[in-house]
Amino acid sequence: MQVALVFLPRPNVCHLFSVLFFHLANDLVRHSVLQFQLDNWQENALALLTLRSTTAALTHSIFDTLGWRPHCTTAYALYLKLALGLKLEKPLMENGFVTVDGNEATARVAFLTNEVIAIYPITPSSTMGELADAWAANEQENVFGSVPQVIEMQSEGGAAGALHGSLQGGALSTTFTASQGLLLMIPNMFKIAGELTSAVIHVAARSLATHALSIFGDHSDVMSVRSTGFALLSSASVQEAHDFAMISQAATLRSRVPFLHFFDGFRTSHEVNKIEPLSKEDVLSLIDMPSVWQHRERSLDPDRPVLRGTAQNPDVFFQAREAANPFYASTPDIVQVEMDRFAQKTGRHYKLFEYVGAADADRVMVLMGSGIGAAEEAVEAMNRSGEKVGLLKVRLFRPFDVSRCLAEIPDSAHRIVVLDRTKEPGAIGEPLYQDLVTAIAESYNPLSERTPLVIGGRYGLGSKEFTPAMVMAVFDELASDNPKRHFTIGIHDDVSLTSLPWDEDRFSEPEDVTRAVFYGLGSDGTVGANKNSVKIVGENTPLYAQGYFVYDSRKAGSTTISHLRFSSRPIQSTYLIRQASFVACHQFELLRRMDVLETAETGGTFLLNSPFSSDEVWEQLPLEMQKQIIDKQLKFYVIDAAKIARDVQLAGRINIVMQTCFFALAKVLPIDEAIVQIKKAVEKTYSKRGPAVVEKNLKAVDVTLDSLGQVTVPVATNSELHRLPPVPDFAPDFVKRVTGMIIAGQGDLLPVSAFPVDGTFPTGTAKYEKRNIAELIPVWDPDICIECGLCALVCPHAAIRTKQFDVMQLSGAPENFKVRFEKSKGDPKTAMTVQVTPEDCTGCGVCVDVCPAKSKESVKHKSIDMLPKSEHLEAEKERFEFFANIPERDRTELKSATVKGSQYMLPLFEFSGACAGCGETPYLKLLSQLFGDRMVVANATGCSSIYGGNLPSTPWTTNADGRGPAWCNSLFEDNAEFGLGIRLALDGKRNRAEHLLNRLSLEIGSELAGDVFKATQNNEREIQNQRQRIARLKELLKGNDSADANELSMIADSLVDRSMWIIGGDGWAYDIDFGGVDHVLSTGRNVNLLVLDTGVYSNTGGQASKATPRAATAKFAAFGREAHRKDMGQMAIAYGSVYVAQIAMGANPAQAIKAFHEAESFPGPSLILAYSHCIAHGIDMTTGMGHQKDLVKSGFWPLYRYDPRNARTGEHPFRLDSKKPTIPFKEVAMKEARFAMLARSKPERAKDLMQLAQRDIDETWKYYSQLAGVEREYTDLTP
Repeated sequence: MQVALVFLPRPNVCHLFSVLFFHLANDLVRHSVLQFQLDNWQENALALLTLRSTTAALTHSIFDTLGWRPHCTTAYALYLKLALGLKLEKPLMENGFVTVDGNEATARVAFLTNEVIAIYPITPSSTMGELADAWAANEQENVFGSVPQVIEMQSEGGAAGALHGSLQGGALSTTFTASQGLLLMIPNMFKIAGELTSAVIHVAARSLATHALSIFGDHSDVMSVRSTGFALLSSASVQEAHDFAMISQAATLRSRVPFLHFFDGFRTSHEVNKIEPLSKEDVLSLIDMPSVWQHRERSLDPDRPVLRGTAQNPDVFFQAREAANPFYASTPDIVQVEMDRFAQKTGRHYKLFEYVGAADADRVMVLMGSGIGAAEEAVEAMNRSGEKVGLLKVRLFRPFDVSRCLAEIPDSAHRIVVLDRTKEPGAIGEPLYQDLVTAIAESYNPLSERTPLVIGGRYGLGSKEFTPAMVMAVFDELASDNPKRHFTIGIHDDVSLTSLPWDEDRFSEPEDVTRAVFYGLGSDGTVGANKNSVKIVGENTPLYAQGYFVYDSRKAGSTTISHLRFSSRPIQSTYLIRQASFVACHQFELLRRMDVLETAETGGTFLLNSPFSSDEVWEQLPLEMQKQIIDKQLKFYVIDAAKIARDVQLAGRINIVMQTCFFALAKVLPIDEAIVQIKKAVEKTYSKRGPAVVEKNLKAVDVTLDSLGQVTVPVATNSELHRLPPVPDFAPDFVKRVTGMIIAGQGDLLPVSAFPVDGTFPTGTAKYEKRNIAELIPVWDPDICIECGLCALVCPHAAIRTKQFDVMQLSGAPENFKVRFEKSKGDPKTAMTVQVTPEDCTGCGVCVDVCPAKSKESVKHKSIDMLPKSEHLEAEKERFEFFANIPERDRTELKSATVKGSQYMLPLFEFSGACAGCGETPYLKLLSQLFGDRMVVANATGCSSIYGGNLPSTPWTTNADGRGPAWCNSLFEDNAEFGLGIRLALDGKRNRAEHLLNRLSLEIGSELAGDVFKATQNNEREIQNQRQRIARLKELLKGNDSADANELSMIADSLVDRSMWIIGGDGWAYDIDFGGVDHVLSTGRNVNLLVLDTGVYSNTGGQASKATPRAATAKFAAFGREAHRKDMGQMAIAYGSVYVAQIAMGANPAQAIKAFHEAESFPGPSLILAYSHCIAHGIDMTTGMGHQKDLVKSGFWPLYRYDPRNARTGEHPFRLDSKKPTIPFKEVAMKEARFAMLARSKPERAKDLMQLAQRDIDETWKYYSQLAGVEREYTDLTP
């Protein structure tokens, strides 16, 4: 074997070397490409060494002697060690590369180069702030030798204000944001740029909310700030995000022009890739210190006072605005100089505009962002086939350097296409297109040249896929005789006919890339394990590794698809895998819902997590899958990962088991080395959760491979099962045409004409999406049931229900339909039942946990037990179908103020995409049962808007009369004001209806009109009576053709009271819209605010809010929250005119129900603070309701109601509904990982903060006790 070692003259540069190495695990000789970083090597040295090994045994003995593990990196280190006598402590590769996502790649540089970092969470940029906070908490220093100050603000607008102030104070400062958050920063961005202040804002570019919210990537946000005066620098990959974070920081200091450095949300921000990072020494050397000193000298300082931020008059404003022009004119040169300096340091060369492709190209594409990766692959493939095309990569978009842009385009290019990842309705073209057309027009010389044809297109909105095949289609269009001047690619536009057709089969990925696809469910650990797998391969072999993870914005339990690539060369494939050599399905139930083998290539490997053994599983597969396995000649393996997880007490966390199987089967890394690295990753990932969790995961690794079995694939299919349709045949047409396609993962195939033009969708579609994700479901035993209704009350997904009905309705009931008959002397006339809908249950077990009815014979047996779904599915489906068709009891006959009575009411919020065991959704379900048929909801962006309004299906639904909650989401930052606006409109409509009714009273009849006017609507009977009056009124109006009568007929229903609810989380109410909440409460208007208080920003991943309790850790509070949580209730009570209640369903459900009724009936603003346990707390979600009870007992969450009406009757308006604390807060808090983690990592700090937290509780209880009055009796609101 010969190995050539070539040392070239540029130090610190990555070089590629082809070597032969032994894969000692199976004595195979394979080819690979090896990378290493040249550090401290003598320049221009050339060494040639020859290693001769006669037998594999000799090689084994050499490796054993030297203590090296037999894989390619260490093999190469061995060669160096033997030949040159180098003292190598670890392989060179481990020194020079890291495997990170785009957010971390950016945050590393931002943290090193700044002194103040103002943050606020917003997807997909939140990770940058989380990392900065964690690094600061660990006292890591920047390149200047200080620990940056990281501060969370109440909104992005606040973060921009803090950024502006910090810059004026002379600190190097930054922030991270996206989408609406960037829009909130615009006012300060104008100020920062107008004052020529050096700064960088890092943006994970994301769609803006228009007809709908999208958390996914495009350039809508960054294109909206073009006029602020910020320079715009675009990164196209994870490596570029890292490098351009540095270049933008260096350039802003030299130019004084602030920079917005952006990269595509998710496609770059969340893509995990192997990069070469800058060292602290590299970073410091690239910072121009004189520019730093000048920045600090311009700060506000009373020792050298200046005045900045004047108000100017018409005589001078214009001139002063133009004074900054020279700074912008010089910025492109400065950026290129910094790029050149960067290249000298690292060997990575960049240009403001960079052309790749044929030197004599006749067609050129222009674009920026992550789409460059796919475009470059397409250009290379087309040129290999004889075409002449090229690609112009745009990096510095503002200021736009015309000369550099045009200089890069070959003179031979007579046709140019510009692609924009944004949409500007009504514009002549999108921003990049307009700039290029203008550049060409202004530079055109009619005497010497011909103007190229320029066309423009839109692509990739909302992270829509953009592939090499689409690029090829665009080039084809450009070559056509009459190309479309403006087009779209990636969709089928059958309305405006803008779209171009494309053929995905036209492009194939290179064969030297290993590709793997994994199907899982959110929160099962699949995504996390695959991220670790990418890191293990990327950081322990010479291979490059890429990971990208596809999931919608719904909560835990939604489908996730992980796309992993491994190659001997850098990976720039910024699109999803279409053909994979390895496919794994981590959830057996997905086989009936999805075509998980669609991406499997012939001869590939298929791994399935199955409750059935290798001998049993074949008959359990759908017929379509059996055929695919046979036709594609797949190697098929199964493992019961769920059983292993249960055996090692990891319940549901199958990720480590499946990851171990992947490495065993894919052979990306020798399995012994892989297991070592998996265990290292386990220790790193789970150490903060304690040694017990680490040990359980390590045990799972050790026992996994013994349970992995290969399936002997028969030569023919034999299954009687088929893949299920996404929705049933009886679903409405829209659900079948549109919703069903989205559920099936085929939303990309839907044409433009399929969608509502204004984003309005039907409600009640969740019942058609049978996700079937539970392993265990509740099964009811009526013999010991006490009919309390608690199981239905606490069910987060309305999957378990109770119903009371006439026994005559049992006619036709399926065999063994379970009921309890009412106690009576004669034959019972009514019965009740408890029924689960098994396909909608998530298996959380909360219902069983709260069930108080226990068998006297068997301690573990309750009225409800969790049992294997597979054994009960068909029977429970049949029972629920019958149950659903039993008529609902007349609401006027039910006692809605009790737990039992309220749960006989039909829930109008069902089967949401919330996490299993969610603490928020039971409140929404209860709310919909009590007032849903007349309710209007303004929902703040957050968890509740995502599980409540995220496609494909919607949980808000209707009753048999077609009535139900009308729901709308505006923004995160304005929900209180938005809800108030709806209330004003409702009141205005009602006032108008009353006015018209008064004018028409003689024609209608004064008695009916008077009854409508005077009607009270305080309960179900009165509401029903008013509806009957309105029905008579509308019937009378049919005979009247007057304008007044026609108008009244249209709005008469508004004379029935509307229940207005403004709903959101604590991040909304306590932070970003606190000003709005405060104002709405002060108006006296009849609105109800429900705050689902989880104490964190649950939707964005668990960042701290002002509701986060002291001593808790959270993202953005890695060092433990120091401040006392905000007491919103106390603030609202101070008005004296607001109904306020603090509730916890798990502690006192009757008090919660009473609070809802009182708030809704209060003729003014009401505020309900509802404690909601959350997966971010790190608790067993099954026991969430019991945990709520313990928190109330500790005094952390006192239950109370403040009703101003009581004062008018001489009663005390404030009632404390919970008793004096009986257990220490620490005893309860340590059951939550967010408290326990700090106790493990920083015990002294945890101890100090916990003492302060207990003091907070004691003082708060004392205050509320005094508020309630000393002489009082505790209210008895037990169920």
